[in-house]
Amino acid sequence: MRPDEILAADKRHVWHPFTQMRDWCAEGHEPLVIARGEGAMLYDADGIGYLDGNSSIWTNIHGHNHPALNAAITEQLGKIAHASFLGLTNGPAAELAARLTGLFPPDTLTRVFYSDDGSTAIECALKMALQFWQHAGKPERCEFAAFDLAYHGDTLGAASLGGIDVFHARFARFGHRTHHVAEAGGLNDLDPKRLAAVVIEPLIQGAAGMRTWPRGMLRELRDWCDRHEVFLVADEVMTGFGRTGKMFACEHEDVVPDLMALAKGLTGGYLPLGATLTTERVFEAFLGDYAEMKTFFHGHSYCGNPLACAAALASLRLFEEEHTLATLPPKIARLTERLAALREAHPTHVGAIRQCGFIAGIDLVRDAASGEPFPGEEQTGARVCQAARRHGLLTRPVRDTLVLMLPLCATLGEIDRAVAALGLALRDTLSGVGASRSEPVDQHPTIS
Repeated sequence: MRPDEILAADKRHVWHPFTQMRDWCAEGHEPLVIARGEGAMLYDADGIGYLDGNSSIWTNIHGHNHPALNAAITEQLGKIAHASFLGLTNGPAAELAARLTGLFPPDTLTRVFYSDDGSTAIECALKMALQFWQHAGKPERCEFAAFDLAYHGDTLGAASLGGIDVFHARFARFGHRTHHVAEAGGLNDLDPKRLAAVVIEPLIQGAAGMRTWPRGMLRELRDWCDRHEVFLVADEVMTGFGRTGKMFACEHEDVVPDLMALAKGLTGGYLPLGATLTTERVFEAFLGDYAEMKTFFHGHSYCGNPLACAAALASLRLFEEEHTLATLPPKIARLTERLAALREAHPTHVGAIRQCGFIAGIDLVRDAASGEPFPGEEQTGARVCQAARRHGLLTRPVRDTLVLMLPLCATLGEIDRAVAALGLALRDTLSGVGASRSEPVDQHPTIS
């Protein structure tokens, strides 16, 4: 299809996620048609290049069109693309489970249950926790604790953990009974004997606007769960696979959860795949005679999909072959430096900047001195991101927080260009609202 035919078909038939379709389908709106990718770059149907500033919704790790990932998928495609995981197994799924559990200390997270995305990985963790306590003779442990502004997915159980009204409020009464607390100390106001688990996005909350947790809070949470015999569920869907500077965010505080949800970067951002990791203790609670009905009656048609598992294995190999984690410290330092310069250049409208490894959130405010926000209806963050597109950067905001999360393969020069594009977009969008000084880095009005 030609680009115009793609757009016509899209507006006539497609329903996009998190999108007000009235505006999308409006006659004057021309969505960007992405045609290909290379490394940290995306190219539209007209051949114009853009830095992938949010890693294609926080998924891409090693870059687009990576030859090693392409080869692994192609090789597996020549064998079989999909086979049922119910009553059968396959090599890539078994090997991936061994590789994933091998990333953790021995005798900790030893079992892997496959699903197809982050929401379903969380759903599996919740159901495992609930059913464990039923088998343990404590069915009263049927409630969860989560955190204010949490986001754990959009399926009904996962959404009931969420603390962002725009996503979760209208569905709150239909899901699990969940207590929301502001920080770990708030758990002391709850009855731990009714809790099945506490669920957290370790180190940083994504949809909350890249909101970081205080240092040591995750360790405090692990200790609280241990004292009260409550499961700890770590949602590493966004933070896993190097985003925070280590393979998993939990490693920063030497924490191993009882259950961990993985997705997004699991396949390097190539194919949908989710995984819920857990301990032998949890696993063994589901063992028994069939008549006991202890089986975990949960599954997906694409559980253990060999094509996705082959991509995930190739991604893990790339971490070793390209020394991905070892290359991150100078990139993280460069991002810190450039973001500081961005704030200095735009002192009026750049408020707090939060960074966790290679993840950054930049708050936009009407006045940084007073903290006065922009009115929500002005859609300031969205307008700045739209302007950044003209300067060769694609990203999406969380309300008025700009998100910058490049693929881990991004070069120092690409980091410079990404932050420069944000600076130019701020100038273009907010120049009439307040003055900004000169840009902190080299300007690249067009990246092609």
